[in-house]
Amino acid sequence: MRTKSMYVAACCISMPLLFGACSKQMKNDPLSLKSGIAAAAPDPDGAALHKFLRQNGPAFETFTISTQEQSVIKTRSSTTYTISKNSLIKPDGSPVSGSVQISIKEISTPANMIFADRQTGTKNGDALVSYGEFFVRAQQGSTTLKLRADSAIKVQVPARVDIKQIPMWDGDTTVTVSTSGYDYINQFITITTQVSANKGIDWQQVTTPGSAYALFDGTTSTLNFRLDSLIKWRNCDALASSPNPKTTVLAYFNTNYNPATGTSYSGEEPSMLYFKPTGQNTIIKFYNTIFTPPAGFEGFLSYQNTIPVGQQGTFLAISSIAGVFYAEKKLVTIAAPVGSLNYTTVSFNPVPVSATALVALINSMN
Repeated sequence: MRTKSMYVAACCISMPLLFGACSKQMKNDPLSLKSGIAAAAPDPDGAALHKFLRQNGPAFETFTISTQEQSVIKTRSSTTYTISKNSLIKPDGSPVSGSVQISIKEISTPANMIFADRQTGTKNGDALVSYGEFFVRAQQGSTTLKLRADSAIKVQVPARVDIKQIPMWDGDTTVTVSTSGYDYINQFITITTQVSANKGIDWQQVTTPGSAYALFDGTTSTLNFRLDSLIKWRNCDALASSPNPKTTVLAYFNTNYNPATGTSYSGEEPSMLYFKPTGQNTIIKFYNTIFTPPAGFEGFLSYQNTIPVGQQGTFLAISSIAGVFYAEKKLVTIAAPVGSLNYTTVSFNPVPVSATALVALINSMN
């Protein structure tokens, strides 16, 4: 009996510690969660905020083409998509005939990056300067189509750049999570599942020959690249560079931080923070939450040592609490750490805003 009592006591003590560790690891490294504890249910404030953002964000443009002839689609941004005849196939590999619906979504401004939750940063937290984010879907009725293995859509984006080639990046809005535990016959098992990425999207550089770069054509003033897959975000981005030393930024919400953010793993956090460096078509999302903060120090931190000291830029802090939106926009210059500290700080006090005012604040980030 004594042994059993001690075991139960140990379990009662260790469980909260395990949950805390899992929360931190899940937020900061969602690719490697290992826990027998289920994630919290989606937060209603977070769901309401993200629904609002999607409703005001970029919409799909839809076109109908014939698969039996080459089609050239021109979107409102004047970007053209050339689709070769017979390049689309069904999921089982069989050919497609007749009309097909093509849906295209493009993101080219910081405001739309925020509305769509499509930040421009690498998986290591390095900033990317965006020349456009692109998503293409092909459907025939309710059937989602794909490209033949030897096919690609040729894309031409109007641009004025002094760079001959710009890397292309694949974006994934979900991450794989491994959950481990004991089953009903006491066997240790691991299950992998897909969850939404709290960072909004995870960008990884394309390495496929022929699709890895967008090439600038001075005769047409366009960036030209190939889309070799559908239903996947593709980004044309250059790595931002700065000669300045880099630091870690801790962003404190002194007020109006929704604590459910720390346990939100569904990609619909009720508090969010975005940073736009001055003069760059870039949005950096601070999504790592500060672990076990005292009151008034809740908030987010950047990746370690990724923000240039002296960088000027604008933060936008947003919260959704009990049906009310809160926001604060702040122009800052990233300060060097003080004394022996290895980080610098920025503080926010978001105030109540109407839905109309929040849309205006986001649009002002352009």
